[in-house]
Amino acid sequence: MGVSWGIVEEIAGRRSVTYIFGTFRLDTDRYEVSDDGKAVHVEPLVFDLLALFVANAGAVIDRDRMIETVWDGRIVSEATLSTAVKSARRALGDSGEAQAFIETVRGRGFRFRAPVTVAIPAAVAVGPEPEAPDGERAHAQGAPSIAVLPFVRLGDAEPHPGLEEALPHEVILALARLRWLFVIARGSCFRFRGPDPDLAAIGRALAARYVLLGTVELYGRRATVGVELAETAGGTVLWGERYAGTIDDVQGLRAAIVGGVCAALDLQIPLAEARRAQSRAVESLDAWQTFHLGLRQVHLYTRAGNDAAEGFFRRAVALDPGFARAHAALSFVHFQNAFLHYRPDREAETASARIRAERAVALDPLDPFANFNMGRSHWLRQEIDEAMPWLDRATAISPSYAQGFYSRALMDTLAGRSAVGFRAADLAIDLSPLDPLLYAMRATKALARLVEGEDAEAASLAEAAARTPGAHVVIAMIAAATHTLAGDEAEARHWTEAVRRMHPDADRAHFFECLPMRHAATRARLGAALERRGF
Repeated sequence: MGVSWGIVEEIAGRRSVTYIFGTFRLDTDRYEVSDDGKAVHVEPLVFDLLALFVANAGAVIDRDRMIETVWDGRIVSEATLSTAVKSARRALGDSGEAQAFIETVRGRGFRFRAPVTVAIPAAVAVGPEPEAPDGERAHAQGAPSIAVLPFVRLGDAEPHPGLEEALPHEVILALARLRWLFVIARGSCFRFRGPDPDLAAIGRALAARYVLLGTVELYGRRATVGVELAETAGGTVLWGERYAGTIDDVQGLRAAIVGGVCAALDLQIPLAEARRAQSRAVESLDAWQTFHLGLRQVHLYTRAGNDAAEGFFRRAVALDPGFARAHAALSFVHFQNAFLHYRPDREAETASARIRAERAVALDPLDPFANFNMGRSHWLRQEIDEAMPWLDRATAISPSYAQGFYSRALMDTLAGRSAVGFRAADLAIDLSPLDPLLYAMRATKALARLVEGEDAEAASLAEAAARTPGAHVVIAMIAAATHTLAGDEAEARHWTEAVRRMHPDADRAHFFECLPMRHAATRARLGAALERRGF
């Protein structure tokens, strides 16, 4: 059995971190345990278990947490658990009697009791460097960094003790899946507590450009959690949200918080990075900053914006040929060129979209954006079945990845699985209500309702989609067709005229080239409606 990615993400955010306890060192980059400099042989599963204990030193780890993290939720016998714990203890010279490191907490689980020090890599070493202000010294050539602090407890202290630490810990685990974001380990973040943290000092100590703060309020059966994203330099609050529920549904509240925070930060931090980059001369920008200027342009969904984005992404790749997300972004550009006929040679753009996506996946197979674009490159060739595993992989890697859920929703809808598609599109919107692809998420819901024969609702949803910023000619064609099928001739004419203004040559062939509807009855109805509109 190989080393579990889940535990590596949990303790290191996919960056190298070394934990020191007693004479031992546990290195998450090398997957090694050493004692006074000498390697200690441990099986991969035992390493996973040790890493789980060490990364959560002082906290009680119960059976369910061990199974979920180390065995990926598979059914595991008590004997297997017991053997794994014994092996972990043996590796540290511990035993069931002498519990210097791994302590049994009867009836609850196990706790790593020894003091643990986090050895932060040289790239994020503590100490100011005047030539790189604003917390940038660790990441001037790479991803932005974030520290998630323990939340502040307000109100009743008794119910669900430890919730103020459990929630931010869950957020850390989820954020680590974003790949592009450097997530400071819990062991370092949780050293900073209190209601009024010095954000500038935290930024300097942890090389963190951003910080996530939170409060947990418990009054009776009501629970309210507030979160804020702030820049450590200047303390500017970039985003905030409040989540409310009952203490009886704490797991549902936890899921809403983790999903909502991750989806929001996946949007808000890139916007902040683009604003930072925009204030500087392009020649002075590194690959990461150049990439974010490109993102801002590509999400305009115009020919000019797409061309400008391509220039930024190509510069980012030239500055850093191993920058997976920049290659993935170029795949996104070529997809748009082919999908919207921005360039005359659709086949060449389709091929380029595939090549760039393949390069991105080769460079970083666990980047959800790379997998997302790989799936979309199959979509361009109408290979719906081949696209789905890549989109599934994107959302499995990052369970809060709204654009991944949207694309899978569309593939399901085109295949006739309208109920599944509608729910997934709804989830995408819930995760990212201000997403640049919101128009497409709404259009997917419209198509799903059309498959189910709900023409009036489909027309209403298509109208909302077509009026959403960024909506392109294909979305307007959906609005024209659904209003035709719903019998609303005035609106159908309105959207037909809008299509002609956007793309005078738009026709039915282009529509089904973009949206290869496999559900035969819906394809026939859409085709007839488009023909009636003159397409």
